[in-house]
Amino acid sequence: MTELAHPPAQKSGAFGKVVLRWVLYILLCLFALYYLMPLFVMVTTSLKSLEEIRTGSLVALPREVTFDAWKTAWSGACTGIQCEGLRPYFWNSVLLAVPAVAISTFIGALNGYVVAQWRFAGANIIFSLMLFGCFIPFQVVLLPMARLLGLMGIAGTIPGLIFVHVIYGIGFTTLFFRNYYVSIPSELTKAAKVDGAGFFRIFWSIFLPLSLPIIVVTVIWQFTQIWNDFLFGVSFSQAGTQPVTVALNNIVNSTTGVKEYNVDMAAAIIAAAPTLLVYIVAGKYFIRGLTAGSVKG
Repeated sequence: MTELAHPPAQKSGAFGKVVLRWVLYILLCLFALYYLMPLFVMVTTSLKSLEEIRTGSLVALPREVTFDAWKTAWSGACTGIQCEGLRPYFWNSVLLAVPAVAISTFIGALNGYVVAQWRFAGANIIFSLMLFGCFIPFQVVLLPMARLLGLMGIAGTIPGLIFVHVIYGIGFTTLFFRNYYVSIPSELTKAAKVDGAGFFRIFWSIFLPLSLPIIVVTVIWQFTQIWNDFLFGVSFSQAGTQPVTVALNNIVNSTTGVKEYNVDMAAAIIAAAPTLLVYIVAGKYFIRGLTAGSVKG
């Protein structure tokens, strides 16, 4: 009799867990649908003709799929005064983002290595000042940065934009690497010093090979910030050197002729595709890298 008293309770508990799990799955699916609906509308609208957009439903699938809007958004069409698409500006953003991400990540790794492992007088003060720089609003640095770019002779150029993003990103990259490197036992550095290894030898041979998780985090963070930036792009660029976000704004806010919503949606997807692809491919590594080094030892 005692053996038969427990199975019903166990079955009831198991049934409750299954119900709770399905409720959670349904809620997650509803939230996913809610957040993915704008993307769905963008994609379907970009594949419709203007006539179908005017007469059809916003959330309906296209009756006839056409990629004309994508061609116009990428290559442009000489209708009115808007003849240039996103293509040259897209490659401007590539030429801007790749070196800016690489330089700021490397400098941040060196800074984090120094602050975390090579203790010196004032290290905490310097790190605190760099951390404070992360929270300075973009608008505060516009005028002094414009003046500095003018004195350096790189105002309105892609190297000038690279310089701006590297300077503004060093605080964040240093923070990431410093928090990661403090979790690495200092005994490794002491042992390497005893063996005669110098500053750069320790960095290249010990710390850099251990830094893959935090490098992934830093690269994703910096690439997203730089690619999606609009304020620096519109402030420190000129015709021919503007990034894709500035060109996208010009296309979407164009008021000449008939408003081409399908072209606007296609252009927005093209501009957002690199960051979206990065998160799809490396999103799980981003989460792992954020938690890596959170526990010392």
